Amino acid sequence: MANEPTKPSTADGTTSQYRSHVTPPDTSAVRRVAAFAAGAPFTALVAAVEVALVTAALGVQRSAAPVAVGLIAFSVYAADHVADAEGDADATPLRARFALRYADQLMVAAAVSYGLAVALAAGAGPAALALALVPGAVWIGYATDWLPTLGDRLAPLGAGSVPRLKDVFLFNSAAVALAWAVAVVAAPLAFAGVPVDSVGPRTVALLFAYVLVRSFVDVEVPNVRDAAADAAQGVATLPVVFGVAGTRRILLGVDAVAAGLLAVTATTGAASTPALVALGVGLVVSMTITALADRLDGTALGVAPDGSYLVAGVVLLAFAL
Repeated sequence: MANEPTKPSTADGTTSQYRSHVTPPDTSAVRRVAAFAAGAPFTALVAAVEVALVTAALGVQRSAAPVAVGLIAFSVYAADHVADAEGDADATPLRARFALRYADQLMVAAAVSYGLAVALAAGAGPAALALALVPGAVWIGYATDWLPTLGDRLAPLGAGSVPRLKDVFLFNSAAVALAWAVAVVAAPLAFAGVPVDSVGPRTVALLFAYVLVRSFVDVEVPNVRDAAADAAQGVATLPVVFGVAGTRRILLGVDAVAAGLLAVTATTGAASTPALVALGVGLVVSMTITALADRLDGTALGVAPDGSYLVAGVVLLAFAL
């Protein structure tokens, strides 16, 4: 670790050679920043692109929804990385080290980001404001220790402890996927002030289901990288329970469901064709990443699943040019 005492490399106790050859402080700092950038900031960008894609698919007017959801995603994930920094040290050591070292600054940044998102939502109306407050409440119940603590205080002596919802098998990934689907699909409607009936309840429901199942895959693929660390902490995920091969088969099946949902959405005629094509290209990228999950390194697995939305965004931009 770069912040550990350095060892003398010469008889007179100097440390320049040791530091220059073993722990270059500048390089280490850059790597930590890069690891963090591949976390919360990258997730925020992906969230904004997802909302923009759904906005185009629904055919509603552009709004501040992508910016607001991106700010919320940054806030939630930055806070989550701080909260779980010690547990993430084995799976994502650089990001965990950055979160531990700059915990206070990250929590301030998270609070400011969430505040800006709430301000944008308040300007868009009550529905957008209510929607903006949901992810924070969900994260508190999902990732923090308040529920286990409350359970320990209320449970009779000798009763079993209450786990964090984040540590409950399948519920953890399903809860994150549900939160993403609600934010990504509801935000364009809420911020634009467009009722569901004007777009078509069936189209909205199909896009919601599509984002839900895609988000489940996006959560579980990086768990392949984290399998050893999760198993050591007693956290059950698909790779921990079914192994990498079993996880790949399950997730490819889920991706196939997503493809079916996208195809049915296209038959409604209410969704934008360029947006559906872009989402389809992103889905092909996602399925490729899932198929190669056991061949990609940890860094790639951390960003590649969400990166499929960036590819979809580029395709949508190409249609607009």
